[in-house]
Amino acid sequence: MKEIKTTEAIGHILCHDLTQIIKGVTKDARFRKGHVITEEDIPVLLSMGKEHLFVWENNENILHEDDAAEILRAVCQGPGIHASAPKEGKIELIAQYDGVLKIDLERLDALNDQDEITIATLPQYMPVKSGMKLAGMRVIPLVIAKEKMAHARKTAGDKPLLELCPYHHLKVGVITTGNEVYKGLIEDTFTPVVAAKLQKYGLEIHEHRLTDDNPQHTLTHIRELLQLDMDMIICTGGMSVDPDDRTPAAIKASGAEIVTYGAPVLPGAMFLLAYYQSQSKKVPILGLPGCVMYAATTIFDIVLPRLAAGIPVSRRDIRRLGAGGLCMNCPVCHYPNCSFGK
Repeated sequence: MKEIKTTEAIGHILCHDLTQIIKGVTKDARFRKGHVITEEDIPVLLSMGKEHLFVWENNENILHEDDAAEILRAVCQGPGIHASAPKEGKIELIAQYDGVLKIDLERLDALNDQDEITIATLPQYMPVKSGMKLAGMRVIPLVIAKEKMAHARKTAGDKPLLELCPYHHLKVGVITTGNEVYKGLIEDTFTPVVAAKLQKYGLEIHEHRLTDDNPQHTLTHIRELLQLDMDMIICTGGMSVDPDDRTPAAIKASGAEIVTYGAPVLPGAMFLLAYYQSQSKKVPILGLPGCVMYAATTIFDIVLPRLAAGIPVSRRDIRRLGAGGLCMNCPVCHYPNCSFGK
């Protein structure tokens, strides 16, 4: 830190806030710590009675906090994301469209493990709306060694840490199982719930089939929907361990590879996820337990946005939901702005 004449301060970095007081108008910091003095600032500073300033000494081996934040922005900002201008050493990343936030957690952790660097994001795979804040980043000190930021850039690698995956236009087929619905003994209240949840991500039901509890009939409809080139197939009902609940057997018989039957999530423990490999694509086939019909938020709400955005869901992804997989059943549901599924 050194003291210099204000008239000679252009290009230098302020070491502290400078408050401007105009009676009846303002009493606030006119220039913040870390501000780089410009030619236009000189008359203002002189009018504030600042004939001398304390500034950082120029050092070719250090970076200003704004410049360091720009480096962090560059290693984080991926497709579908735009950035704010640096302000007091901080940059924020904003969603350009609706989608699912995808984060390289391993590299993010590696960067945050370095001293004097901070990057905060929304949770992994969180569904977001256009204009939502996704991340904020800054370095802790006012200036930081260039060597540290070079190491941060190397740690991050050549791919952005964050990506906003847009929702795809998928053709969805739904198979409603159950003798009581098939025979018209009760109203189908499950399918409207599924349709409403699909609508959140710009999806609709393209094909709908009703079937009884015979797994062979369910299998026939699955194969039919595959032939109709559905991008996702959802089976509702018949997912419990009761002897007459046979939907999982039908899904397995279709030739689909079972990712998981069961999930460490409540509500949603009896959830099934499989993928059918066609000639051109992998088609997710879901078996939804009855809780999806009556609970506000379930395993389906966790998995659906990822599938809608074309993000593959693995067995490991499902099994890691245990910590955070217990819904609190809040009187007013705030999902996804809660810990469920995180």
